[in-house]
Amino acid sequence: MPKAVIIDYGVGNIFSIKCSLEKAGFNVVICSDKQGFKDADAVVLPGVGNFRVGAENLQEVKSELLELISGGVPVLGICLGMQLLFERSDESSGAGLSILNGMVVRLPKTVRIPHMGWNTLNMIKHVDILDGISGKDYFYFAHSYYAIPASRNVIAAETEYGIRFASVISHKNIFGVQFHPEKSDGSGERIIKNFMGIVKR
Repeated sequence: MPKAVIIDYGVGNIFSIKCSLEKAGFNVVICSDKQGFKDADAVVLPGVGNFRVGAENLQEVKSELLELISGGVPVLGICLGMQLLFERSDESSGAGLSILNGMVVRLPKTVRIPHMGWNTLNMIKHVDILDGISGKDYFYFAHSYYAIPASRNVIAAETEYGIRFASVISHKNIFGVQFHPEKSDGSGERIIKNFMGIVKR
């Protein structure tokens, strides 16, 4: 049974993600220190909270996380967890993990903020984490900011809400979703199962 480490860096929504991962067959460990990363087969960055607080709390385990990523361990960032993969955010000061080049900005004033509710994906390229997913599948979003990758090559899907923003990213063993798969019913379950398939290779 693959071991998935959920990093507890002071943000919410950890236990619903834990349940989703366990349902997909993961042995889930929640950790906030370096010891918890031992023998990790996958890492999940959950995401409800403030960019600066999240980034600061991740500093303690940043070197271990980067070592796992460089070693090929799959990483899934969810909502804020996806945003923290980038360099910085307009939400607050502080540096992100800078695993991917790019920044995070606020949704336009022309739409209701936060973007909260169900929306679809516009597929940009086929990646394994989107196997079995189509533009007719709905996912649950709850966010006020979105990532702008420096390279469009990492964007696997986009979503329209006033503008078109990156809602799924994929680069080697790094994956990110702006929506919450753990709150997205069958479509979200499919994303988690696809992540399991990637981890088990």
